[in-house]
Amino acid sequence: MNQPPADGPRDGGPGPAPSPVDEGVIELAGRVFGLARAGDAEALAAYVDAGVPANLTNDKGDSLVMLAAYHGHADAVRALIARGADPDRVNDRGQTPLAGAAFKGDAEVARALLAGGADPALGTPSAVDTARMFARTELLDLFGAA
Repeated sequence: MNQPPADGPRDGGPGPAPSPVDEGVIELAGRVFGLARAGDAEALAAYVDAGVPANLTNDKGDSLVMLAAYHGHADAVRALIARGADPDRVNDRGQTPLAGAAFKGDAEVARALLAGGADPALGTPSAVDTARMFARTELLDLFGAA
């Protein structure tokens, strides 16, 4: 007797039902995003070292680095980048962590991102464009765009 494969019928019909979302995973992710917003570099480092993805993103595409940068936490940004987080990861709105730092006018966070390899020309608007919009001359100097 010919039976369809275990992953669903060959005619394109539905496969197996998706597994239920693990509430523990959702709780853990929420906790880690909260640590990024709060700037707890030590706890973030421990979670990433224990296996949480350094480039974890939320439902808006904001990475841990984005949240730490936007909330002004240079030490958390450095800790995440040191563990492989992408300093240029763009969120769902086309924004980069460096543009977030430029919007906030945070030179220390901008320096941490630049030291980690962030590109001031990436994103929409880019960090350079954002710094120009808000007349952040110190940041434009850092970006080499004065």
